[in-house]
Amino acid sequence: MRTGTRLVDVEGLNDPYGSHIPPVYLSAVYEYVDYEQGLAKYTDRGTYVRYGREENPTVRVLERLLSSLEETEDALAFNSGMAAETTLFLYLMKPGIRVVMSAEVYSTTYLTVRNLVEKVGAKLDLVFPSAREILESVGREPAVVFVETVTNPTLKVVDLVELAEGLKDTGSTLVVDNTFATPLNVKPFKLGARFVVHSLTKYIAGHNDVVGGALLGTKKEISELWDWRRMTGSIMPPFEAYLVYRGAKTLEVRFERVSKSAKAIAEFLAEHSKVEGVHYPGLDKDEYHPIARRLFATGNYGGVLSFRVKGGYEGALRFMKKLRVIKRAPSLGGTESLAVLPAKAGSMYLPEDLRRRLKITENLVRLSVGLEDVNDLIEDIDQALA
Repeated sequence: MRTGTRLVDVEGLNDPYGSHIPPVYLSAVYEYVDYEQGLAKYTDRGTYVRYGREENPTVRVLERLLSSLEETEDALAFNSGMAAETTLFLYLMKPGIRVVMSAEVYSTTYLTVRNLVEKVGAKLDLVFPSAREILESVGREPAVVFVETVTNPTLKVVDLVELAEGLKDTGSTLVVDNTFATPLNVKPFKLGARFVVHSLTKYIAGHNDVVGGALLGTKKEISELWDWRRMTGSIMPPFEAYLVYRGAKTLEVRFERVSKSAKAIAEFLAEHSKVEGVHYPGLDKDEYHPIARRLFATGNYGGVLSFRVKGGYEGALRFMKKLRVIKRAPSLGGTESLAVLPAKAGSMYLPEDLRRRLKITENLVRLSVGLEDVNDLIEDIDQALA
């Protein structure tokens, strides 16, 4: 089945009443129908539901959906994207290991990895987010390589095909955060990534009303990571899993709509006298458009863009204060349009010299385009810039 069908047709609900929508199982405990069987060795995750911290039928349905979308062997749902990433790095981290990380990542991810590396005696290399520079840094020695398909906040696109091919014979572990691209555009596991992570809070849930994360990979390794999730108690709660499952059904239509709106806004900003530069891979003149055009299956480039307001930080601050329709708030991928200054928010923990090289300046505005009428959004941006 194609992705659009997978989004609304998940097999294996196994509801005794034949419910079309998966029920929300709120019970913390489950009675063993056959006690001896229940006490037997737990060999197939999900066959016997145990304790709410370990497993939940509603969460399991969501995991099957996510695995189907990314075409991996299995998936785990967490109570946040950072819980998913932290659990993965706890699993991978050991003394002497080398982590090669895209220098442009969510800064809390950077902080987490930096702190873990220091504690276990490992090494962290921050590298400009391009396949060529990452491969040069890795060389022929194995490493854990972490990248975002599309970087946050300046929308650089990493050529995952080139990266995965170059890492193939190095014994390295490729981890890809596919939140911005979504499985609609690219499926990193099929290209050679060992693990895929998502902030489900963003496009997949899509309504700015739930926090969650996901980790995807092979059945064997996800089974081992399940034990780490069990120990850390970071499973996604069942009601949140239901909300993500429900939101995912409209992912394709939402992603297409916000992509078209974002491109129209980016084209408008590219010609505006109060704007210094625009980052959006859907623009023909964007540096990363050729990679995105090759990599993205749908021809849609997502609903996030960033741009620089003339007048430095004070100019950007004045712009933010004058917005009327667009909300001043973090996050992205939801139904409402949100604007934020990344240098003072999601990128604030990155070293200042690194932010300068990545062009995460204080006058940079990141805009997540929602489902409002695009003409209202353009008019709001225009009056705020004026």
